Amino acid sequence: MRVAAVQLPARNDPEGNRERVESRVRAAAADGAELLVLPELWPVGYFAFDAYRDAAEPVPGPTTDWLSGLAADLSIHLHGGSLVERDGENLYNTSLLFGPDGDLLATYRKVHLFGYDSEESNLLSPGTEPCAVETDLGTVGLTTCYDLRFPTLYRSLVDSGVETLLVTSAWPRERLDHWHLFARTRAVENQSILVAANLTGAVEGVELGGESLVVDPWGVERANAGRGPGVAHADVGLDEVRDTRESFPALADRRL
Repeated sequence: MRVAAVQLPARNDPEGNRERVESRVRAAAADGAELLVLPELWPVGYFAFDAYRDAAEPVPGPTTDWLSGLAADLSIHLHGGSLVERDGENLYNTSLLFGPDGDLLATYRKVHLFGYDSEESNLLSPGTEPCAVETDLGTVGLTTCYDLRFPTLYRSLVDSGVETLLVTSAWPRERLDHWHLFARTRAVENQSILVAANLTGAVEGVELGGESLVVDPWGVERANAGRGPGVAHADVGLDEVRDTRESFPALADRRL
């Protein structure tokens, strides 16, 4: 299957952001992508904390309806990145996965909220459950940005049968070395494909890192989108996951 991590700048400009997303998604789908991943909080821009409350919406809601229509129109599996979800008095950083018929297959509320030089943990409520979902492209797991620093979440997903790990992110440029380190580590230690979409450009004066990735089960970066707007895409197969786990059975050799 061809996978793609869509990389774009996010500004506090919902209509403009939507146009940029649609253009990139349509181009990637035309290039054969079957599974696409968008960055974290692309509708508002991760570091635009003052805009979170006004940008919040329910799930389902306007953005999910739009993403659903886009997935159905292109017959793709679309990880819609994440948005600020409003549920009663609480706000969440919620990511979304749509099937090729437009159905909302899964939602994931970010479990690990970022507190370092960020207002996310003050403004939002944490999720409480990991998210693994069976699809026509195998079992996938949804994770978000800071989650990459917490290996037990990824191991719980693999224990649920996940073969492909999806990451939506707004990872800053100043810690880009960690981005590569954790993405490769999570892939190789869980013998899984990992597709990670990151924002680029600047939001509220913070430079985002870009370099969206596709990593194979041996920890090899098969695609990198670079620093500007673009797409990281690669052809990967679930047979790679299964062959890796069979030929080098590190997961089976665990002692709990």
